Amino acid sequence: MESNQAQRKFPLTLVADGLQSPANVGSLFRVCEAFGIEEIYFCNSLINFNSPRLKKTARNTQDNVPFSIEANTLDKVKELKKKGYTIISLEITNSSQSIELLETTVTDKIALIVGNEQEGISEDVLNFSDFCTHIQMFGINSSMNVVQASSIALNTIINKFYTSKK
Repeated sequence: MESNQAQRKFPLTLVADGLQSPANVGSLFRVCEAFGIEEIYFCNSLINFNSPRLKKTARNTQDNVPFSIEANTLDKVKELKKKGYTIISLEITNSSQSIELLETTVTDKIALIVGNEQEGISEDVLNFSDFCTHIQMFGINSSMNVVQASSIALNTIINKFYTSKK
């Protein structure tokens, strides 16, 4: 089923710190394409972009979303910061706040950092971030799949910082 909504791109980029699963990478392409993300940076990862699993879950969106492979996550995040991006890491920490409550004046450009399926975001990247945020959960489980969490965070950021500025 095709959407009748106008296509939009936002000055929002996704940085994946150490993602490994082909299914998650493929799903991230799909989510980022759906939300009009400008680019994905896959850092600190060895990803087979010809993986049948990746291609199946991406459903050709890997051809529509610009992406690059970067060796070092912190170096890429520092580069984005120099280009004027606000750095927001999606990770539960002692000082993170719920993304729904994130009250800040951000620049027009945002880089959302998501982490490895097991280890999360590296400590150096967390310490460099402008904000650490998490998704409020009410069940016993304290974690969520990286793609599910990314989807919720991207939707919240777009609605909070971009579509409300019409």
